[in-house]
Amino acid sequence: MEPLKLTIPEPQCRPGDNPDFSEVAIPPAGAAQRPALDAPAESIDLAFTLIRVLDDEGHAVGPWATRPESVNSDSEHTDEPLLGFNELRTGLEHMLTLRVLDQRMLLAQRQQKTSFYMPHFGEEAVSCAFRRALRDGDMNFPTYRQAGLLIAGGYPLLSMMNQVYANAGDPTHGRQLPVLYSAKDHGFFSISGNLATQIPQAVGWAMASAISGDTKIAVAWIGDGSTAEGDFHAGLVFASTYQPPVVLNVVNNQWAISTFQGIARGRSRTLAHRGLGYGIPSIRVDGNDYLAVYAAGRWAADRARAGLGPTLIEHVTYRAGGHSTSDDPSAYRPAGESAAWPLGDPIDRLKQHLIVSGEWSDEAHAELIAKVTEHVIETQQKAEAIGTLHSGSRSSRKFMFDGVFEDLPPHLERQRQEAGF
Repeated sequence: MEPLKLTIPEPQCRPGDNPDFSEVAIPPAGAAQRPALDAPAESIDLAFTLIRVLDDEGHAVGPWATRPESVNSDSEHTDEPLLGFNELRTGLEHMLTLRVLDQRMLLAQRQQKTSFYMPHFGEEAVSCAFRRALRDGDMNFPTYRQAGLLIAGGYPLLSMMNQVYANAGDPTHGRQLPVLYSAKDHGFFSISGNLATQIPQAVGWAMASAISGDTKIAVAWIGDGSTAEGDFHAGLVFASTYQPPVVLNVVNNQWAISTFQGIARGRSRTLAHRGLGYGIPSIRVDGNDYLAVYAAGRWAADRARAGLGPTLIEHVTYRAGGHSTSDDPSAYRPAGESAAWPLGDPIDRLKQHLIVSGEWSDEAHAELIAKVTEHVIETQQKAEAIGTLHSGSRSSRKFMFDGVFEDLPPHLERQRQEAGF
């Protein structure tokens, strides 16, 4: 009798191999149909393809490239562009700001001005574009790689840098790890470093919004690796049962730290496939296509606002940089894999779209990069004038006693007094 064997999935390539994304199916831009908002989950085949708007030349094509006329099952597609060119130029600036911020903060970490940082290289379109589909008051439950939600939502860049440096200007008063931002007024729930907690939290918040008769929706964000956590599945059960106004985003950037996405996906054809098992409409979108991300986000948000329940979106993208400043991706993936990624760079693709539309140029792009870089550097100088990890002014230690209990317990009150606060 043959002994039993365990299946351990392996990525296509390891360091030393030639990058190979031949198993990634890339349908033509514009090929995916846009279903009615109230289409039943079992009738939607978008969990197995990709919603794409920008073609290889940069043209916006297909039904997702225009605005729907209304939000019911009788909606018809119009010729009105999904977003105006001024809005797209603003989106380009948001993505560039996030990329330059990453570059400056990575350098700051290497200079020991902060202890830790997590970059967004290659994933800028996911959060920057999705934020444009939301309204003020909607609540995001993000992970550490959705800082674009803050930038596109108008959150002060100085506050973000102060949080990374944990100086006296840090809005969280040094109580959160770097990049674990918190901004309730900007619809950005305090980031949890634990995996997949965002799913049940967002579902519960959306249930409360519906129970109270509010009009605000919730949005959850997790990575591909987090779909293997129990919280993911528990949250989907509640979302499927109670049909709250929530959008469940899974950012599939191919790598969960050093583990490739096939480990978490298991035998499912796609990560979006899992949502269908719970009766939740589930779609996949080209996460490096700014217009496609906005279109998918708008469709899902419209469903939630119309009382049609949850939607799961798998954003197919690629983590071009390391997982964090503590990670060396060359140890587990081949050199050049980022350049071989077939969906390209989100900034380059939106730039090309604007150029072929006659609304942009290489010269204008260079000027925007210079403007954004100058702004980020000036803001960084202001933040560092307040303080960094090893110098300057820090938040008072008294804040360690605040924000947990409404009435401080006697033993903590005693400790605070002994500390001199």
